[in-house]
Amino acid sequence: MTTTPSASPQASRSVVLHLSDLLRRPIADRAGQTIGRLADVIVRLRGDHNPLVTGLVATVGGREVYVPVEQVSSFADDSIRLTSARLDLRAFERRHGEVLLRADVLGHRLIDVQNAHLIRAADLELERQNGDWVLTGVDTHRRPRRLLRGAAADHHEYRPWANFEPLIGHSGSALLRRPFARIRRLKPAQIADLLEDASKDEESEILGQVHQDPELEADVFEELDEDLATRLLGARTDAEIAGVLSRMRADDAADAIAELPQRRRQPVIDLLPPGQRAKVLTLMGFNPTSAGGLMGVDFVAVPASATVAEAVAAVSGSPTMQPEALTSVHALDERGRLCGVARLVSLVQARPADALSDVYDADPVRVGTDTDVVDVAVLMSDYNLITIPVVDERRNMIGIITVDDVLETTLPDDWRRREAAEPPDAHRGDET
Repeated sequence: MTTTPSASPQASRSVVLHLSDLLRRPIADRAGQTIGRLADVIVRLRGDHNPLVTGLVATVGGREVYVPVEQVSSFADDSIRLTSARLDLRAFERRHGEVLLRADVLGHRLIDVQNAHLIRAADLELERQNGDWVLTGVDTHRRPRRLLRGAAADHHEYRPWANFEPLIGHSGSALLRRPFARIRRLKPAQIADLLEDASKDEESEILGQVHQDPELEADVFEELDEDLATRLLGARTDAEIAGVLSRMRADDAADAIAELPQRRRQPVIDLLPPGQRAKVLTLMGFNPTSAGGLMGVDFVAVPASATVAEAVAAVSGSPTMQPEALTSVHALDERGRLCGVARLVSLVQARPADALSDVYDADPVRVGTDTDVVDVAVLMSDYNLITIPVVDERRNMIGIITVDDVLETTLPDDWRRREAAEPPDAHRGDET
């Protein structure tokens, strides 16, 4: 699809332009005299709305100058016509919140939020809507240059701009985008995958957006490859590291601290909140290849004398706990010894007034802190367990291991770099 001839900003009909067709196009005055060439198109970001075209950057006599979009009378096939030859010849300077489509977006990588990938913008689509020019589409499939003009170009597949998050690198624009960042629609593991595929500059911008949501930031660091997480944390101050680790699961925080340089570990530990610090220090005392090094110390526990209703209430009252750990309720005696484990599904199916002891397994599968992680995996597989309690020699409850922790430990080292299989309905609804 090419530019519709004589597309006036005052025209009411729908007109579409493509950036690849516009760049280097002559800029002429009202009489048709060429005064320069188009170097770039300026848009202003507007949160969830399509970016608004506010002006052009023109090259005039070797100098880049600003041309307000209101001064454009038409985008003809052969030139861009202005209402006047009078231009402000001061050198163009970008203003806060402005994005340059050629310099910042075209040929640069964007976050494909729909598919959780980094993808390059091969061309951009501008459309006239309600009297304004807006950025509406992205073409991510590069084609031979000869196809960019003429009828063959009609086959370009432009996807809505709303499906993408640009990585512009301009601090003023990035700050303006963060409250509306589409990246927050992604799961922490998907954002971690993006970071592992990103360049240093792209890393900085992605992390800058994620940093606006501290809980999301902590979740992302939990999902990162160990080496990358260590590098990214190592670039921060001790206080900044402690801020992230304080929101992470204690076992993941302990692992992260263990990977820091020796000189930085204790200062970071000292800055953690007391509760998190105690958990981290406990976990760091165990061999990382043992059940003790794998376990988390947050679990749902109720007195052995509790009812089913009280056990369900305990689950409901633990909103900040790891979801995988909420699939089991642990019945403890007054000394903290494990009396039984009740699966959440059993509790939901039982009558609220029933005694918990009527529902729980009084001899649950359990491991000690020194049990090898492979043995833990075998037990969980043999008994179809989602969680397994960790106890000491007196059967005192110490922690819990969840199936996701076991999988992460036992899968091959390069498992994170494998392409995840798409669900069969991944593209459902794409058809128009």
